[in-house]
Formats: sequence, C-alpha cells, structure tokens
Amino acid sequence: MATRRHQQIIETPTEARQAEPGPSVLALLAISTGLAILILGVVWFVFFRT
Repeated sequence: MATRRHQQIIETPTEARQAEPGPSVLALLAISTGLAILILGVVWFVFFRT
C-alpha cells in the first residue's frame, strides 16, 4: 500500500505500474509477427502458387 512521507507518496514499482510483471512484450511481438508471416506464407502457397 502506498505510504506518504514528507508530502510525497511512496509506492513500490509494482504499485506504480498497477500490474504484475507479465510476459515480455518483445517475445509477444516476435511470436505474433512470426505467426502472421507463417499464415501469410500458407495462404500464398495455397492460393497464389502456380
């Protein structure tokens, strides 16, 4: 819980973020980009390869 000291509110980093640390944003971005490339590759292979 936030405390007040010398007219300043003191919080832990987790309280300041108002969230628990979750999965890495970089990992999420890399996985989602890889899946998008894979799906687009499959669509291209199935419909546009002649």
